[in-house]
Amino acid sequence: MSDPNGNEPEQTLRTSHAARTRSAASRAAAICHYIEQHGSAEEHEAGTAEDGTAEDGTAASGPAEGGAAAGGTAEVGPAAKEIAWKAAHAARVAAQAFAVLSESAPAPAADSRCARNAAASAAQAAQMGQLHDGGGELSVAACRAAVHASRAAAEAAGAQGLGVNETLNASADAAEAAAVAAAEEAGWMRPGQELPQVSTGLRSPEIMSMLHL
Repeated sequence: MSDPNGNEPEQTLRTSHAARTRSAASRAAAICHYIEQHGSAEEHEAGTAEDGTAEDGTAASGPAEGGAAAGGTAEVGPAAKEIAWKAAHAARVAAQAFAVLSESAPAPAADSRCARNAAASAAQAAQMGQLHDGGGELSVAACRAAVHASRAAAEAAGAQGLGVNETLNASADAAEAAAVAAAEEAGWMRPGQELPQVSTGLRSPEIMSMLHL
């Protein structure tokens, strides 16, 4: 039950912010995995297309299933490698945000900042997903939803919300759910998908400063 100022109890806030942080980190990880998996297949297709033969010497077939979503043309080559690197970096920063939240005591303002940073990183990963897919309709919509989720999370963590405003938190939760649905529509992730664990690396003072923690 919220107080007269529209704020929620601390443990309820922790649960909400943690769930949103985990969800955003999972989105970023899924997009990173999607880009890595499809990038490898597309590089193989590009390689066989150069001489018209596959590795076994037979004629190369058409594009593999599950490539760029909804009408886009996927990036191949140096640009694809940069996209994959940026997506991996975004996934790592999102994972760091969730790790920091998990290791700390409940603190609504700090928890909401973790959720904000995870959502921002997931939006960066979504931008890479859109670039990878070549601007297909579904990937554009998924990227737009991710950016909206990032903005909603930022509002919930901002000066007006500080992680305790029920209305702003609910808006952020709804935007995150919409971002997940859009990512699934784009083929970037699947419900219940098992993803490789993302290494958080060393959380240096610089990283912590970047996370504003």
